[in-house]
Amino acid sequence: MNFSEYVQYDGLGLAALVKNKEIHASELLKIALERNEKVNPKLNAIIIPMYEQAKQRAQQERHGAFAGVPFLVKDLFQEYQGVPTSYGSNSLKKFNYTPDFNAEIINRWENAGIITFGRTNTPEFGIKGITEPEAWGACRNPWNLKHNSGGSSGGSASAVAAGIVPIAGAGDGGGSIRIPASYCGLFGLKPSRGRTPWGPQYSEAMHGAAMQHVLSKSVRDSAAMLDAVHGPEQSSLFRIQSALLHK
Repeated sequence: MNFSEYVQYDGLGLAALVKNKEIHASELLKIALERNEKVNPKLNAIIIPMYEQAKQRAQQERHGAFAGVPFLVKDLFQEYQGVPTSYGSNSLKKFNYTPDFNAEIINRWENAGIITFGRTNTPEFGIKGITEPEAWGACRNPWNLKHNSGGSSGGSASAVAAGIVPIAGAGDGGGSIRIPASYCGLFGLKPSRGRTPWGPQYSEAMHGAAMQHVLSKSVRDSAAMLDAVHGPEQSSLFRIQSALLHK
């Protein structure tokens, strides 16, 4: 598979190829990394690499709706054990904050089978509708490099729109999924309060206004990922039980 073929698929489409043994997860990761190497110097979408961890995981058997699909997480709230996390802040970047735990949303994404290979650019503490933190510099829109990719999930939006990955982690309190989706021509859904988890480090964010989810090329990827990760966990202050549980 080459990039022109890879970019025709959404996440579920790539996962189906892996499931049917038409391609190996390591081959998909190789294409994603090559695309990243080509375009990210211009975009500044991926700021914290996890390449070696990803290559190891790609050799392991994966399960779930998105098994073997290359993925990125936002550098805000979505803590990944052993990986530096800055929240877009110079202070945390200089402090080299490195969590010793996974956020629950990370665990659920991992259980869905994705292979994470980096953290994406975001404005400092997510408090802007554009992505241009002093810590990392501005994130560019792949449709026009003179333009920003929106925010606060701007790095994830830029990476998906550029074809590096078909789907990437994001979050939304005041438009932080929806704004970059509109800037970059993607699908962006903000889940209802309590639909996705915040633990273990938080019980909620912005009095329940902020939720974690993804930015994607397709509607069905967003829906399938929400199915894969929805539901409360122990620390959740707001909870929505799925209607599917009561059928």
